[in-house]
Amino acid sequence: MQYIDAFNHFFPKALWERIQSLEGAGKDIGKRMQGVPCIYDLDTRFRVMDEFENYTQIISLGMPPLEAMGDGQTALDLARIGNDGQAELVSKYPDRFAGFVAALPMDTPEAAAREAERSFTELGANGIQIHSNVNGAPLDEERFFQVFEVCAKHGKPVLLHPSRNASMPDYATETKSKYEIWWTFGWPYETSAAMARLVFSGFMDRLPELKVVAHHMGAMVPFFEGRVGPGWDQLGKRTSDEDLTLVLKRLKKRPLDYFKDFYADTAVFGSKAATLCGLEFYGSDRVLFASDSPFDPEKGPGYIRDTLRILNSLDLNKEEMEKICFRNSQVLFGLKG
Repeated sequence: MQYIDAFNHFFPKALWERIQSLEGAGKDIGKRMQGVPCIYDLDTRFRVMDEFENYTQIISLGMPPLEAMGDGQTALDLARIGNDGQAELVSKYPDRFAGFVAALPMDTPEAAAREAERSFTELGANGIQIHSNVNGAPLDEERFFQVFEVCAKHGKPVLLHPSRNASMPDYATETKSKYEIWWTFGWPYETSAAMARLVFSGFMDRLPELKVVAHHMGAMVPFFEGRVGPGWDQLGKRTSDEDLTLVLKRLKKRPLDYFKDFYADTAVFGSKAATLCGLEFYGSDRVLFASDSPFDPEKGPGYIRDTLRILNSLDLNKEEMEKICFRNSQVLFGLKG
């Protein structure tokens, strides 16, 4: 079996060295990156990859989002350094890296759209990575539409990555999130909320060609199918200060049908139950093998090994396995077979 790991993270050397001077590099989730050599050291990365046969990766940058480490020109500079570096890695090591998804300075949407265009036309990027909010702003603000529009025009996917930190409290009476709840439960919520905003804002109707990969098996959506389906079929029944039934009338499809249109990946940290739930919801045509390496306790191989073990334990036929393990990625990212 061939394996294309669709969602994992790596910093090219030039970008890694540049961000060490920035405040955000060692804060919160940035602190985590500092202790994982596999995310920035190429030799370490190759040793991890050597443990698995017929295995290649689609690489994307790790956290934090570029716009969280610097605004305006700083974020744009980081994006260009990162995208140039990833393109170079793919060109230099095609047997290791099947492709890359570009990073964008989303705090300046016009510059982000231009960088997406450059990444597709000049660097050969296979998609882009966007986080679930832009320094706290929702993705369905009209200023961000142009970025999604570029992706739809080029037929390239958006990889939706969660972003949330301890400054977003768990309760209104507190000033910060405790016990890393912001990550464990906050990130799946972030992804799910971003998906919902793309649906109900009409972005998906305006860009029917848009393809979005929701990291971590579509987050909360598969498990809460009943709420997303019959629950949101009753949109407006719980709201008295505005008429949300008008939103349902404006949409071209049932809310659940839009959520079925997303793609999802298998990066669920070794959970067979989550894998089964996601596969039941999305089906083998819309699930991509991904590991989220190198953030396992072993700092590299653990999530890859666990994910492959789970996939190989499922009652899937050869065609379904091939779709999940590499064929869906080949089609979605425009890779050569």
